[in-house]
Amino acid sequence: MKLSRIAAAVTTAALAPAVLIASPAFAAGSDAPAAGNQPAPTTPDQSVPDQAEEDRKTILAIIAHPMASEYMKEAGRKAIADGPQAMRKFIEVDQHKIRIDDYRVAIMRLSHDAGPALKAGIEKVFQGGETLEQLRHFYEVTQHELRDEDNKVEISRLIGTGGSAVKEAGKKALQGTPADRTAFLKTGRYLAQASDDRVELSRIDEGWDGPILSEAISKLLNGSPTPAELRHFLEVTQHELRDQDNSVAIAQIIHGGGPELVKAGRAALKGTPADRVEFLKTGQHEARAKDQAAKDQADKEKDKAKDKDKTGPGQDGKDQGQGQGNGSGQGSGNTAVTAQGGNGAPLATTGAGVNTTLMAGGAGTALVAGAGLLLAARMRRAGAKG
Repeated sequence: MKLSRIAAAVTTAALAPAVLIASPAFAAGSDAPAAGNQPAPTTPDQSVPDQAEEDRKTILAIIAHPMASEYMKEAGRKAIADGPQAMRKFIEVDQHKIRIDDYRVAIMRLSHDAGPALKAGIEKVFQGGETLEQLRHFYEVTQHELRDEDNKVEISRLIGTGGSAVKEAGKKALQGTPADRTAFLKTGRYLAQASDDRVELSRIDEGWDGPILSEAISKLLNGSPTPAELRHFLEVTQHELRDQDNSVAIAQIIHGGGPELVKAGRAALKGTPADRVEFLKTGQHEARAKDQAAKDQADKEKDKAKDKDKTGPGQDGKDQGQGQGNGSGQGSGNTAVTAQGGNGAPLATTGAGVNTTLMAGGAGTALVAGAGLLLAARMRRAGAKG
């Protein structure tokens, strides 16, 4: 009997640990629920809420991206509101379609300020069936490479047409990085241009005689003008002030001028700025020449009239007049005072109450008598000698 009891006790002691370990009550602890009241397994049920939360976070990140359009944001918020299945569909399908459209719109907007190289690249990317990756690469990489090519071309053009400061700064940008070229075109070119503009304004002031423009240039340079103000003065204001100086100069030129000069000057004042420049350059000299030609012709006519007055009316220095007395003799000769009519009567008298015809007749009679007496004396001397 003793041996049988001992064997049973040993067997029970050996099996007890295995039974206790396998018992639910042991595995759960002393405060575990009784058998039949265990909760259902939770791991499979918790996987769906965890995935939905992750999808929600993913969608929020997508619509917060700077590239996200309003359409993308609206679609993402709607998917979150519609639940787990809508969120999963948005992530796997919808967001990619919308993203393609967003890149297309963004790339098309690049063409507004694009140079030739970038425009050609934009046209090329839309020629085939572009994928999302192709569009993304063009927007994030290729467009910057093409833009830099256009920047190099633009900088080279500015170097060719700019002043010394622009040339120096432009060459330095060409040797630098794409960021250096972008900075030059954005700000550097204007600072360099301002330096060249100051030099140009000083040169204009030295070569211009008009007071209005010179005074404005001096006032501008002695102040603190911005590059934009300097450029506007050179491109716009200086031409307006030049025209004002030209108008003042024309008014001074035509004051007291000849008829042609006054006429041409007034026409220029009523015309365009180009008309006034042309008058000062050539028009005034042409008008002066016309006035001088008219003056020379008038002087010639005046001299001719004076010469005519000196020779007397109806005579040219070669006309001859004839006179006939009432005596037995006849005489002919030049006269500058009277001329005979067709009937031999005198046309004028001289002296107060003296008849010139009688004077001429008496003189003729005396002349004949004297000649007769001289002839008779000669004959008497000849007879005496014989």
